[in-house]
Amino acid sequence: MEIKVAVVDATLSPIQQRNLEKAWKCKVIDRTGLILEIFGERARTHEGSLQVELAHLTYQRSRLVRSWTHLERQRGGFGFLGGPGESQLEMDRRLIGDRIVKLRRELEEVKRTRSLHRKARKRVPYPVVALVGYTNAGKSTLFNRLTRSAVLAKDMLFATLDPTLRRVELPSGRPIILSDTVGFISDLPTHLVAAFRATLEEVAEADVILHVRDIAHPESEAQKADVETVLTDLGLGERLEGDVIEVWNKIDLIDAETRERIENDCIRMGDRVAVSALDGTGLDRLFGLLDARMTAAHQVLEVDLDHADGATLAWLYRHGNVISRRDDEHRVHLTVGLDPASRQRFEARRREDKAAAQ
Repeated sequence: MEIKVAVVDATLSPIQQRNLEKAWKCKVIDRTGLILEIFGERARTHEGSLQVELAHLTYQRSRLVRSWTHLERQRGGFGFLGGPGESQLEMDRRLIGDRIVKLRRELEEVKRTRSLHRKARKRVPYPVVALVGYTNAGKSTLFNRLTRSAVLAKDMLFATLDPTLRRVELPSGRPIILSDTVGFISDLPTHLVAAFRATLEEVAEADVILHVRDIAHPESEAQKADVETVLTDLGLGERLEGDVIEVWNKIDLIDAETRERIENDCIRMGDRVAVSALDGTGLDRLFGLLDARMTAAHQVLEVDLDHADGATLAWLYRHGNVISRRDDEHRVHLTVGLDPASRQRFEARRREDKAAAQ
């Protein structure tokens, strides 16, 4: 049988790739090239397409080697086709470089737009919870289960390339924003991580990070290490201790004895929870953990309000945790817990009310 494509599970230099193609007389794709091919198939939005194209061109530019004979032709030219004697290699490299500059400019605009959206969310300060994890760990299935959405969730690598955000209400009534992000993989090339930096900034800005793990996978511990390596590369290493809840997914695929041991371990350790995103097992405890995290971050304030200030009273009940309330003839006296972002919003609201009264 004639072999048309050979895939090598390693990063090949351009020379190695060329020599293998000559020896094997077929197209050779290395690990990075295969990931890029999958990325290209999965991108759905304009932003996803931009990120994939940037990663692909950065990779392709490194593949332009003078040894490839079809790039050695001299091309006499004029205008934008290049100067006299410019080789096809040089022209291809220049055109790729120009396109990379344009893509980076467009992605900077995406980054700026995301920043504006985050600022807008802070004005209505719902805490943000970001899902991260190894590719195919079940993040999108969990996202759909928690938000009752219909984000693409399939048993395949990199089903999610574009971040999706949805509002979710916790059992306490407190609203949060849940964000689904691109999956990670071992030995992910640096330029691929860089291309998706605009997307992964959603993780950097999150109040809580849910690290979704496929606990039924034989390489689950190695996958965890790979995810933590990428998060550290993104400058989030210091958050791995206090701001991460591990979600041990796919316990429906584990035998009863192992499952019981895993569930007991999660309860004992406190910062992790065993779930099945497929059938909903363990989601009540996950919601409870999220509620506890949000409450732990609260700052307790003593607030006195006029009985007539029903709008502020309703706002505090909606955005905070009212610990106690005492009403007298003239005033309402509250003890209320607010997260830092909500406290800033409340204090700004009080300043605006005071200025309006003057």
